[in-house]
Amino acid sequence: PQGTMAFTGKYEFEADENYDAFVQKIGLPSDKVELGRNCKIVTEVVQNGNDFTWTQHLPGGRSTTNSFTVGKEADMETMGGKKFKATVKMEGGKLIADFPNYLHTAEISGGKLVEISTSSGVVYKRTSKKIA
Repeated sequence: PQGTMAFTGKYEFEADENYDAFVQKIGLPSDKVELGRNCKIVTEVVQNGNDFTWTQHLPGGRSTTNSFTVGKEADMETMGGKKFKATVKMEGGKLIADFPNYLHTAEISGGKLVEISTSSGVVYKRTSKKIA
């Protein structure tokens, strides 16, 4: 069914909100802060039922890939390069993952990929438009 494949696609960074407050809250090193600011990250998602491969392509050829199955613990990596284990849940069409110091949700809304990260009351929102 169409609904299960909703995430598959390539998305390019369009806008974000609260970036500085959020990266400060999670203690991102300043070199990484500048790297991520208005960064044209391209997020590539391949969804096959409950199995996902989620790749973030950063300018300069660096990329981070996380593969996971909804409801099963997986080895993940943050954009800062920290490795951790998480179980991604699916609730109401949203993917929800507990990162080491923030809660991350992702959903497709109006054809865009909307990602929200929350850390101690600071909400960071990133919107990416579909390009493929």
